[in-house]
Amino acid sequence: MDTTELYHQYKALLFTLAYQLTGSTVDAEDVVQEVFVKIHKLNGNELEQPKAYLCKMVTNQCYDLLKSAQRRREQYFGTWLPEPVATTYEDPMSSIVRSDLLSYAMLVLLERLAPVERTIFILREALGFDYPAIAQIVNKNEVNCRKLLSRARNKMGISEEEPIPHELASEEWVMRLLQALRSNSVDAVVSMLHEDIVVLSDGGGKVSAAAHPITTPERVAQFLIGLMKKTVQQENLLHYEITSINGQAGVIVHTDGRPDTVILLHSEGAAIRNIYFVRNPDKLVRL
Repeated sequence: MDTTELYHQYKALLFTLAYQLTGSTVDAEDVVQEVFVKIHKLNGNELEQPKAYLCKMVTNQCYDLLKSAQRRREQYFGTWLPEPVATTYEDPMSSIVRSDLLSYAMLVLLERLAPVERTIFILREALGFDYPAIAQIVNKNEVNCRKLLSRARNKMGISEEEPIPHELASEEWVMRLLQALRSNSVDAVVSMLHEDIVVLSDGGGKVSAAAHPITTPERVAQFLIGLMKKTVQQENLLHYEITSINGQAGVIVHTDGRPDTVILLHSEGAAIRNIYFVRNPDKLVRL
């Protein structure tokens, strides 16, 4: 199989892996491009197990990025959130494989993990690799891989027996919340929120955003209603659309025709458990 065939067959998989490892589409694209430049020089016909080999190359490239990213995030102003990515069904050329994509809430939790834990978790829980393949990619034996996956789950608050949560807030959830906010009723909003609700905002120090997590249903409700009031006051400048972001219903707020904010919800049971506001303009360019 030549390099062009390898590229077309594995590009989406490799991009999806790199994106979930780095939380950045720009970094993911750079990693995939660099890998195929190297493969072209090696001669792709020499690869006996191209899928595992390519994934291993992507993983190693991402490790280098994660080391430098960790230093940058230690100096990051406020909360760092992964870059949101559009996943509309209307785009058949989308580089993201939706079925292999962890929920946005899970991507946020991945920040708790060491690079090798993060890699094993993604390979196993998102991409469905078996342990022999994972061991080959991360240069560990299968027993160690199982232990590292168990440790990763523990850090993320997921027991070994518990399936990976896939509760995504639907468009109905989003519409209900917007309707409750328009009513200016704190009680109506509170009734939709989990008792352990957390709101995280990422402005990157470039635009206004809550620098610290907002917790408790009452405080979150007041915060959200305040934002809605400001939006109404600027309705001639702002408009929003509900679309597919990271495989779930999300809201993109536009200012003067440009993406200003992406809002994603994570539901747990019959309540909203997390709300994410991504406002850093560098993370909205692709939208």
